[in-house]
Amino acid sequence: MGAAVSVIAAAGAMLAAAPVRLAGPRPARRAPGPAPAGRNTMIAVLGCVAATAATVAFRVHAADTGPVADLVRKGASATAEAVLTDDPRETRGQASVFRRESFVVPARIETVVTAAGRTRVRAPVVLLTSGKEWRPLLPSQRIEIRGRFGPAESGELLAAVVLVRDPPRVLSGPSAVQNAAGVFRAGLRAAADVLPPDRRGLLPGLVVGDVSRMDEGVRADFKAAGLSHLTAVSGANLAVVAGAAVALARTAGLPLAARAVLAVLAMLAFAVIARPSPSVLRALLMGSAAALALGTGRSRDGVAALSATVLLLILFDPALARSYGFALSVCATGGILVLAPRWRDRISGRMPRVPRWAAEAIAVPAAAQAAVTPVLVLMSGQLAPVAIPANLLAGPAVAPATLLGFAAALVAPVLMPVARLLVHPAGLATGWIIEVAEHAAGFPLAVLPWPAGLTGLVLLAAAAPVAVLALRHRRVRWIAGALAAGALAAVVLVGPVVARWPPRDWLLVVCDVGQGDALLVAAGPGRAVVVDAGSDPVQVDRCLRTMGVEAVPLVVLTHPHFDHVGGLDGVFRGRRVGAALLGPGGEGRESVRLHGDLDRRGVTRWTARPGMRWRFGPSEFTVIGPAEGGGRAARGGGEGTEVNNASVVMHVRWAAGTALLTGDIETEAQEDLLRRGLPPADIIKIPHHGSGGHHPGFFAASGARAALISVGAGNGYGHPASATLARLNRLGVRTHRTDVSGDLAVVLRDGGLAVVPRGR
Repeated sequence: MGAAVSVIAAAGAMLAAAPVRLAGPRPARRAPGPAPAGRNTMIAVLGCVAATAATVAFRVHAADTGPVADLVRKGASATAEAVLTDDPRETRGQASVFRRESFVVPARIETVVTAAGRTRVRAPVVLLTSGKEWRPLLPSQRIEIRGRFGPAESGELLAAVVLVRDPPRVLSGPSAVQNAAGVFRAGLRAAADVLPPDRRGLLPGLVVGDVSRMDEGVRADFKAAGLSHLTAVSGANLAVVAGAAVALARTAGLPLAARAVLAVLAMLAFAVIARPSPSVLRALLMGSAAALALGTGRSRDGVAALSATVLLLILFDPALARSYGFALSVCATGGILVLAPRWRDRISGRMPRVPRWAAEAIAVPAAAQAAVTPVLVLMSGQLAPVAIPANLLAGPAVAPATLLGFAAALVAPVLMPVARLLVHPAGLATGWIIEVAEHAAGFPLAVLPWPAGLTGLVLLAAAAPVAVLALRHRRVRWIAGALAAGALAAVVLVGPVVARWPPRDWLLVVCDVGQGDALLVAAGPGRAVVVDAGSDPVQVDRCLRTMGVEAVPLVVLTHPHFDHVGGLDGVFRGRRVGAALLGPGGEGRESVRLHGDLDRRGVTRWTARPGMRWRFGPSEFTVIGPAEGGGRAARGGGEGTEVNNASVVMHVRWAAGTALLTGDIETEAQEDLLRRGLPPADIIKIPHHGSGGHHPGFFAASGARAALISVGAGNGYGHPASATLARLNRLGVRTHRTDVSGDLAVVLRDGGLAVVPRGR
């Protein structure tokens, strides 16, 4: 598959480049007859296919033979020396809070030590590792590892995937260029520390593609708004730097040759700071092609340069043809070169009052988005109509942030106070981009579903020409515009009236965070008590943001399992948190790490005891479990069950009714509550996502009329259990589930309580 894609991509590049002449006089017109240009094009395409096929065959042979391939076939472990070829990339997810940091590290094995002795090889691999020791490593460093060699994914031009459990032994430092890049990048991160957390994480990403500290909420907003490309070093970054260098040279009155030299030096300096990895070098070539075309106004030359660049890169590294990042970069650059000038001229011609720079500002993001849409459909199965206006609004702030951040990175190693002065206005620019991304991501119909894969691509290919042909007629354009405006008005204006969210007079919200718990209890205007935080900070933050919560006087973490506390970062994002209430079992590893995390945040910690009581706004909270010392529940089941049974259980009272929040308590803790006396409640949050581990009399004793189940769609645990649903049904309890209905809100209605689902 990888070879086929490589051949097609390379052939397309050569086919695009062949008819375009970069220099020389125009040839005389030939008499009608066989067209040698067609034969030349075919010969060039066949030559390209042969060269690419030979390159791929060589890479496949190298990956499938030799000592590394023998280790893969045996699934054996061995000691090896490797050279890092890119930055260690931290993997996100469950490993980020209560487990060791995990990394994916591209590398090249150069020496393998086996029973037969030490053998020199040259095999590209990926290392799967864990531990903070991997974070500071830089590309070009030589390390010694010991790991188990396994097969790479089918179609990848890799010799192996190596599972490494032990820390690496560093054999040599990075190269001078990579070391300089590390110094400059570290200086930029240090200078950005004066900014708020979301901005300090985004600025290095905008400038040099360093997203190691990027806030997960900002990352999600960028993805939904179609702005993720801003944090990947691309030709656009280099074009901004080169454009600024040319502008300075022009202001200084330097001749054209000197301007070109200065632009090249600026781009090389930027490539060093951004780290000369394969992706950055690719962007250097792409940016040079785009800058050449836009600077000279000769888009045909730019297309030829782009085509030649694509061809050379694929011949050098055929695996790029399988990279969506490479495809997006090529398509975006091609769209800017081919479509943007035409669209700019058409806008200027039909709307004379629009300045040429404004027409270009509209045409460039629109052309880039149109060009990458087929790749996005193939990759993710969605259309992002909000991406064009989002890029249009964010675009003016990208260049100032990039240039100021670049300057700060250059001066930070020697003049940190000056670097911090430069970072402040750059922070204002990044703040604007964050605001644009946040509002765009929350806009109705920001992302439209579309069939993924080849089916979606075929449908898009069929729909696009029809739409273009139809919109050529003025009357059709007016009708389409009216329909679009009506649909937008219906979504933006009518939608909130018909299905208002957040609902008026809400008292409790069960956030749809997948397989986990995250509940909000009203604590006054813009305030809520958070009970558990799910596993994903982005989902929790989005729920809080949707409900308009700006302050959290109390966060209750019922027990330290990841699906209840993993999203804690989302609660703290841009909000004031007063104190944290935790269960009594603080000896386990997960509890120790949770306590340490809260201590680092400077949050006051309380340990739950029965009888503790608070009142925030309309809500009164009373702790009813676990019992002092844990009672019988502390001795029930295995380790996981004991942690569940130690969950904090709270009774919440409002003027119109009550609710019982049960954490993940199982049979033993439920029996203990029944023995000590269970206060009645109108609404019960079913424990442990509706699992089958419940006491037969627990639900009946609560007297609840409605049950809320926080559970992930299609989870592999069988939650909620059919026995639990059947028992609730026999009791006449109305059941509401987040996997079916999305967010669930308990609201005040006609003097009583009602449950309002948001819907999926």
